Amino acid sequence: MLAMPEINHIKNLRNNKSLSINEISKQTGFCWSTVKKYADEDLLPIEKNPLKKGMMYEEKWGEIVSDWLMEDRALKK
Repeated sequence: MLAMPEINHIKNLRNNKSLSINEISKQTGFCWSTVKKYADEDLLPIEKNPLKKGMMYEEKWGEIVSDWLMEDRALKK
C-alpha cells in the first residue's frame, strides 16, 4: 500500500497533467497495475484499526489488575 502523498502525486499527474498510466509508472517507478489502481479509482484506502484482544481490553482493567487494586486498597498505608 502506498502512502497518501504518493497516491496524491499519482492522482495529480493523472488528473492535472494528463499523463498516461505508462508515463506515470516510469516517472514514479511503481508497477503499472499499482499506478492504474490509484490513478483511476476514486476509492481511498481505509485505515484499519486493529482489534484489541486480551484481558486488559475485555473489561475496563482486566480481572487480575482489578484484584491487585482491591488488595492494595486493603493494605495499610
